[in-house]
Amino acid sequence: MALIQTSLIWVAYAVAIGILLAIASVFVFVYQTPRDRAVSVTIVCIFTTLALLATVLLIPVDVALVSSTSRSSLGRKKDWATPEKVHDITHTLQIVYYLLYSLDAVLCLLVVPFTYFYNEEYDEDAAEHGEQTAGQRILGALKYTIAFLLFVVIIFLVGFFVPFAKQAKGDKGLDLDFFKHLLAENHGERALSFALGLLMTIGTILFVLYTGAGMALLPVAMIKSAPSISAPTLAANTASQLEVNRERQRQLEGRAEGRQNGLDARDRRELEALNREERTLIRRERLAAESSGEDRHWIVKTWIKIEAIFRPLKLLGGLILMVFALVIFASMLITGIDKAKNSICGAHCGYILAQINIFQPLNWILVKSSKVFPIDYVLFLILTLFLFSASVVGIATAGIRFLWLTIFKIRKGHTSPQALLMATVLLTLIVLAINYSVAMVVAPQYATFGPQTYCDLPVNHVGDQPDCSEHKEAIKACSELADNPVAHSVCTPSVLSTFINRVTINFPFFGVVLFWAQFAFLGVYLVVFLTTLFKVPKLDQEQIDRDLEEDEEEGLLASTGRRFGATWQDITGRSKNNNYGTAESRNGGRSAEGEGLL
Repeated sequence: MALIQTSLIWVAYAVAIGILLAIASVFVFVYQTPRDRAVSVTIVCIFTTLALLATVLLIPVDVALVSSTSRSSLGRKKDWATPEKVHDITHTLQIVYYLLYSLDAVLCLLVVPFTYFYNEEYDEDAAEHGEQTAGQRILGALKYTIAFLLFVVIIFLVGFFVPFAKQAKGDKGLDLDFFKHLLAENHGERALSFALGLLMTIGTILFVLYTGAGMALLPVAMIKSAPSISAPTLAANTASQLEVNRERQRQLEGRAEGRQNGLDARDRRELEALNREERTLIRRERLAAESSGEDRHWIVKTWIKIEAIFRPLKLLGGLILMVFALVIFASMLITGIDKAKNSICGAHCGYILAQINIFQPLNWILVKSSKVFPIDYVLFLILTLFLFSASVVGIATAGIRFLWLTIFKIRKGHTSPQALLMATVLLTLIVLAINYSVAMVVAPQYATFGPQTYCDLPVNHVGDQPDCSEHKEAIKACSELADNPVAHSVCTPSVLSTFINRVTINFPFFGVVLFWAQFAFLGVYLVVFLTTLFKVPKLDQEQIDRDLEEDEEEGLLASTGRRFGATWQDITGRSKNNNYGTAESRNGGRSAEGEGLL
């Protein structure tokens, strides 16, 4: 029975990995530019995104496996859950965590930088003339990647030799058996803890700036943005208007050839206006082609069709996501206040909270749903993908910056290979911060013990388990503060919570920064959310500035009556046989739609 249960949990994780592979592929293909697509960049970005999402989604597997060893209804271990079996489960999880975290670090600090410099080394002219080989590009990329390799070595050396936290050692709050073993570790574990804490702290800075803003922007953008005209209809109308425009320009140019002094002032003004209109129509034509997925990968075309199908539900989905974001905000704020007020050791251990003292909605929902696997897994998948999507939206909105200087812009269909690699590194660091935030702030009880309980009755002999079948009131949720020896034998903390607690106890500086950064995250979210209630920031400002003028955008988005018709045309890929104001354009005037665009 135990083997079947644990196998089903791992099978659910494998299915989630398959879903994540599709999500990672869509993310990369939707954002990368088709003209500069490189196979190496595509593979590295997809694999790195998959690895970092798989790391986060190991949390509910961790919780489900350690919780499967106990019976929550009776507050005792199952008959098969001997200490050896429990150790085997936690040891297997430790190996998987070590592999995934090591893989994330190698991809983020070595593989992605190498791929970045490999593409930077490419010289099109030299390659065409045979003056540059793949070996030369590899050597050039390795030369720059050595700096990142040295950085990794320095991190582990510092973590290997840095002294233990003296304050943590002398803190009476850590006399609990749940925390004593975290200080008694070897140098290898300490080095890994230091490296993980450092990368998590760097990622938290990005998490505050990008994810905090993106969590507010994503729902509001879904609510307030919807196309009023389909891509096929836009392309058909634009082609017709462009043909009429150019015919009128040929007429005026022919008139100028028959005059000695050329065109008069009125005709010159009209010709200049036609030239401006032509540029606008060309931009619209290019925008329509991009929106319909022309010359794009089949994954992108499929994604565009799916977006068109669910477009009428964007308003409802945006409202649901807004409520979800507010629940996350409230849950994080409650836990933050609880930790600041009731932490057992304060700043000395990174504000570890032994038990929930204030009702926290999201944690309660996950704990209750974890009693029936995989309901909690589905909810956690939604939570993870929402935070990941918010991070992507935040990066796409602000771009990749150094202080006030924009280095790269992340735009759908216009992201260069170098920008995509940089965004992947940022997302890797952000996901490490999401690991901490979800496990320690969003749902601390769920991420530590899940639905595990213990029977708080005295026992006659050490190792015995009391019977609470007739004393349901004695069944209590597992907590690090439990003073009954039974709790230490029944309650098994998750492997991830042990990792993070080890980081914050041995290196309290990281714990303090990580904890107070959560309040900065809430502050950024609140400011951006209040701002977006009155004005929605343009998520792709550079793309809009380049492709459409401000009046052109207003002309495309002003009408809401054609939304559902536009949706069906985007799904089928066919336009209605409509010509807006063609007769007026033939007479030298602007079409009705053109007036709204210029």
